[in-house]
Amino acid sequence: MFVADILRDKGGEVISVGPEDSALSAARTLSKRGIGSVLVRAGNGEILGILSERDLLHGLAREAGAVLHSRVRDLMTRDIETCTPGDTLHSVMERMTRGRFRHLPVVENRKLLGIVSIGDVVKNRLAEQAAEAEALKAYISSG
Repeated sequence: MFVADILRDKGGEVISVGPEDSALSAARTLSKRGIGSVLVRAGNGEILGILSERDLLHGLAREAGAVLHSRVRDLMTRDIETCTPGDTLHSVMERMTRGRFRHLPVVENRKLLGIVSIGDVVKNRLAEQAAEAEALKAYISSG
């Protein structure tokens, strides 16, 4: 199974904020949408970084309540990894585990196509394994 399979089911909607938005505004966006991260994009659509719940928590630990008045640009992770629709779920899961992050923007030819989370990857990987197990059972019982 591939990242493209997740996007086909999930769609390509990506929630973004601007670098000058407040941390409080970004936190409200995360809460309202029930998501764990937002991409930080410039006005021209360029990906500048990603802001996750973890980034907000680290900011809170450093700055206490003042973090809510910080700008997204001061809290975001700037060096983000991306994946492509052709990447396998196994390879994406390995990268997420190794890098200790839970969200990967999907980019192809410099165009943002969507974002996948570790939850998306695990859910689809489990479905893939269940289908493989059923196929093996059917093969053995038809023998």
